Amino acid sequence: MKFTVIPVTPFQQNCTLVWCEATGKAALIDPGGEPESLLAAIEQHGLTLDKLLLTHGHIDHVGAAGSLSERLGIAIEGPQAEDAFLLDALPRQGAMFGFPHVEPFRPDRWLNEGDRVTVGEVEFEVLHCPGHTPGHVVFFQPGERLAFVGDVLFKGSIGRSDFERGDHNALIRSIREKLWPLGDDVKFIPGHGTASTFGWERHHNPFVGDDA
Repeated sequence: MKFTVIPVTPFQQNCTLVWCEATGKAALIDPGGEPESLLAAIEQHGLTLDKLLLTHGHIDHVGAAGSLSERLGIAIEGPQAEDAFLLDALPRQGAMFGFPHVEPFRPDRWLNEGDRVTVGEVEFEVLHCPGHTPGHVVFFQPGERLAFVGDVLFKGSIGRSDFERGDHNALIRSIREKLWPLGDDVKFIPGHGTASTFGWERHHNPFVGDDA
């Protein structure tokens, strides 16, 4: 598996292009905006976009998903169904945060704890990690020791829980009970900012470190 991070939107959201080297099939994790830039990256790498994977329903993570799905005839997988209210509210989210208008949509597949998603021959495990939003999911590739965590965890910080239906205690439990057991060596790509490892966060993160 290979990947490249493509920051999009004024929020500099980390959309990640992941692909299977054996098949050339690719997925975009959290295509929040700037679809032409995303399509250009796919063409640059000579890939075939197979699906769109969503960690949660905030507009900076899903803003281009509906239009890309319709334009290319590809499936959207994720988030978990508790985030349906956010996808329904995309026009309101856009107006609130100054984004272009986005029509509501539904994914082709809601995801749940223990599900698997595939990109070519690459398989990701799905973890339901509520707190930032109630339907937030994380994609974990065990062979690569790599997790795509959306807005659950950041280098030195954690996701906000003051949005609608956010839950701080649930967020802390998601990190400590779902992410930490995967192993200190696991590298993660957050929804914003730079990559880190779970081990570094356990030693240094003031919100969820072992001494917090």
